[in-house]
Amino acid sequence: MADSQHTYLKPEDILKLRNYEFGAKSLVEGYLAGRHKSNQRGSSTEFHEYRQYCPGDDISMVDWRVFARSDRHYLKTFEEETNLECHVFVDSSASMGFKEKSKLSKLEYASFFAACLSWLVIHKGDRVGLQIFDKDIRHHLPAGSTRKHLLNILDLLEKNKAGSQTSLATSLKRAAPLLKRKGTIVVVSDFFDSPEEIFRSLHPYLHRGFRVQLCHILDPAELKLTDRGLTRFVDMETSENLIAHTTNLQSEWIQAMETHCRSLRRLAASKQIGYTLSPTTESYHKLFDQLVK
Repeated sequence: MADSQHTYLKPEDILKLRNYEFGAKSLVEGYLAGRHKSNQRGSSTEFHEYRQYCPGDDISMVDWRVFARSDRHYLKTFEEETNLECHVFVDSSASMGFKEKSKLSKLEYASFFAACLSWLVIHKGDRVGLQIFDKDIRHHLPAGSTRKHLLNILDLLEKNKAGSQTSLATSLKRAAPLLKRKGTIVVVSDFFDSPEEIFRSLHPYLHRGFRVQLCHILDPAELKLTDRGLTRFVDMETSENLIAHTTNLQSEWIQAMETHCRSLRRLAASKQIGYTLSPTTESYHKLFDQLVK
């Protein structure tokens, strides 16, 4: 389904996804279930409703008789048609370009996961959208389910670079009106923002019935500060710098990171939001296990 020249979706990844124990079916029936009723599109004779065509929809589902009368594109949906819609948010702020103990930067790791998740959802016949953000929404691709739509997602991931400062909470707030149908949102980020602000920005999604999964991506060096003596630290997002001895910082650094991760985990649990911390040295395929728990 994907062009082999795309960096973030390799043939070996597709093979793993095809052979995954839960497979696409269990992914949909698990965490991403929503109101999914069938893997068939329009196969039932029981008509459900019309909905307006969105970019990425299967053009074969357009009701051309309605178009002839109204000059507008509408799709016929049936009671057995899937209702799953998944929206993947990829943090592309400057800090996501960091790597030290991993072969992949956090952004590369997030992009591999986003590509695989998009393939798996579309392979099931469902719809997936992509939002790329830093301090604002840089790219918004509405949910779609076609091969062309998947290639558009892969192209965006391919061209994407780590950008400016992080404002996850602001980006989530601004993206909410763009998502017209409730479904699942999967946020892939290093979550260097206020936990309280992040979860306040998620409230409108929860209120509308969205299911939310947070994938917290960190390089192991960020969890356990590498001891390398007197070091100049440069903020990747503000360019501010500080010279300090890592031996003096290590204990407080580890404690601060543990407190931050614990706050995210606690707030997620209190709102029935999925939360997974994933070091970039672990396989991104392991994140799929969390989506079906």
